[in-house]
Order: sequence, then C-alpha cells, then structure tokens
Amino acid sequence: MRITVRALAALALLAAIAAPARAAEEPVLNLYSARHYQTDEALYENFTKATGIRINRIEAGDEQLVERLKNEGAASPADVLLIVDAARLWQAQQLGLFQPVKSAVLDERIPEKYRDPAGHWFGFSYRARVIVYNKAMADRADAATYDALAGPKNKGKVCSRSGSHPYNLSLIASQIAHLGEAKAEAWAKGVVGNMARMPKGGDTDQIKAVAAGECALALTNSYYYARLMRSTQPADREVVAKTALVFPDQDSFGTHVNISGAGMLKNAPHRENARRFLEYLASNDAQRYFADGNNEWPVVAAVAVANPALDALGKFKVDPLPIAAFGKFTAEAQKVADRTGWR
Repeated sequence: MRITVRALAALALLAAIAAPARAAEEPVLNLYSARHYQTDEALYENFTKATGIRINRIEAGDEQLVERLKNEGAASPADVLLIVDAARLWQAQQLGLFQPVKSAVLDERIPEKYRDPAGHWFGFSYRARVIVYNKAMADRADAATYDALAGPKNKGKVCSRSGSHPYNLSLIASQIAHLGEAKAEAWAKGVVGNMARMPKGGDTDQIKAVAAGECALALTNSYYYARLMRSTQPADREVVAKTALVFPDQDSFGTHVNISGAGMLKNAPHRENARRFLEYLASNDAQRYFADGNNEWPVVAAVAVANPALDALGKFKVDPLPIAAFGKFTAEAQKVADRTGWR
C-alpha cells in the first residue's frame, strides 16, 4: 500500500510541475483547410504577425479532410477545420469532430444565421446559389425563381452539376426546409426533367455551357461567375458577355446562400490558439481577405469589400433560413437527388 501512495504522490508532483508548461501553449496552430486561394496567404501571415502564432497548414478537399480526421481520432494534431460547405460542417459536427467554443467576440460578430447555435462552427463568408442564363436564349423572367427551373417553359434548357454535390444538396435541403420533402422532390423531378444534358462537370462548366448555347440556364455559385467577371482572358470575357446572372426568389424566400466556415476540433492540442484564430477570422481585416479571396461576401455586415465583381452584382435578398438547417435535411436531400435521378 505504501508503494501505491508513493506512486500517487509522484504523479501528483509531476502533474504540478507540468501544469505551468500546459498553461503556456506553444505558439503554433495546426490548420486543416479546404481553402486554397492566394489571398489566404496574407490572411495567415497577418494572424502570425498579430499573435506570434505560427500556422501549420494541410490542404485538401472537404471530404478528404473529414475522412482524415475520422481516421486520426484522438491522435489528430489538428486544431481547426476550415471548409467550404455547410453540409460538410454539419457532417463533421455529427461525427463529433468539433467542440463548442465560448467566445463573446464570435457571438457578437457572427450573425446567428451563419453559426451553429451551440458554437461548434462559425461561418465567415458566404456565396449565393444563383441562376445564369444565355441572353440570346432566355430572359430574366425565365430565371427569376428556383421553381422556374422546373417549369414547362424551360423544358430541355437546364444545365447542372450532380445533385449529389454538396452545393446542390444544400439547395435541395433548403427547399425541403421551406416546402417539405414531397414538394421539394416534385421540384427536383421537374429540374431533372428539364435538363438539356445529364449532369456533369463543375459550376464553371455549367456557365460555359450556357454561353455556348448548350443550354439556356444553369445553377452555379456566385463566386464562379464573379471569377469569370474579373478574368483578363478574352474567352472568359466572352462568356460573361453572352450571359447574365439572377439572384432567384427575390419576391419570396430570397436567394439560397452557403458558407465557408470553421470550428475548433475536439482533440485540438492548442485550444487557446484555435479560439484566437477563429476570433481573428471575424475581424475586419480577415473578413476582407477571407471574402475577397474567393469573391464571396463577408458575414460581418459592417465590413466593406473592394471587389468590382461583387459591386457589379449588387445587393440581393438572402434567404433567412439558418445555415444549420441545411445539415438537418442533407440525408433527405440525398434521397431526393437519388429518387429523381439528379446524379
């Protein structure tokens, strides 16, 4: 018994010695990021200059990073996961990858719509799911609503990427949240029935197909179109000249938006540094870098972004549906995509 007591005493002494070392965190942050934009380099450099915290970064797609975290488990060195879709943020939360963050700064700066109610993740920029149309083949009224994509006037005129892609799953999930699953499925079936071709490629491919006359209308994220607007390539300028963009449902729900967002990971070894990084992403300077790097809008409304493409697109009514609601219906959205053949 004396040996056990001595052992316990020794452990207590070691813990007391180690406590100060744990309290002073190493000035490093391990970031898993699905963002890969040139302006993000300045974003990270400014954080390091302001805090002295060096960022170690691993970049991959949303899905690959989530899978990596699952495989690493409690041994993961990652402090923060930064990804570009609300459905994937929800998935990571459901897998138990995040821990809640208590921060008065984040609560004050990030609108409730763009964050998890329990603080597991926060959105820092947003983009719109818009409709692009060929000006010689359709007019603005043909693209005024998401419902128009399923209407008889647009038979054989619609292009889209796969319905199973997270951007479309989030849109379908928002339709389910607004209309119920049955009506959302009827809408998705109508969209599929109006397609000019089977879903293929990414959003930029859809825009170029519209410009080429392969279809008259297509769904895309706003930043893909803004990227073409800012391009100096003659071919890209020609695509923009032949097309126009519409923010759908301005007379009803408003346009569906999605986010780039981040959260502190459950097994983060540098938790204080992770909290400081998340708060930094909500700062005015970071919001400008964060949004402008991918032609998105900052979630902090008071922050102005000097982006000529976004200025040209103008203001629009955003669907007030909380971002967190998309995740709740993602599984149902996938079933709708499967049943309707939006593959």
